[in-house]
Amino acid sequence: MSTILNAGIDLTKIEKSKIIKGKKGSYINVTVFINDEIDQYGNNASIIMSQTKEEREAKTPRVYLGNGRTVGSGQPKEEESVIDGLNF
Repeated sequence: MSTILNAGIDLTKIEKSKIIKGKKGSYINVTVFINDEIDQYGNNASIIMSQTKEEREAKTPRVYLGNGRTVGSGQPKEEESVIDGLNF
């Protein structure tokens, strides 16, 4: 199963030292949290810069980059059951 997520990232919060130069482009590592509850703006996802084990152990504050919302999944919808003409 895959989940589709639309999100926005605040590029001004990305530290230049966290940008990884690769053969095919420049990258950053992020962590995405899918929350159980939806906020007042309809978002249910948060995006932060990924932290190293050392940063997590040192309780380094997370760098919040943005938020988003799930908009669908790659899983087909379950068909409704029909019994005696009633949908369940």
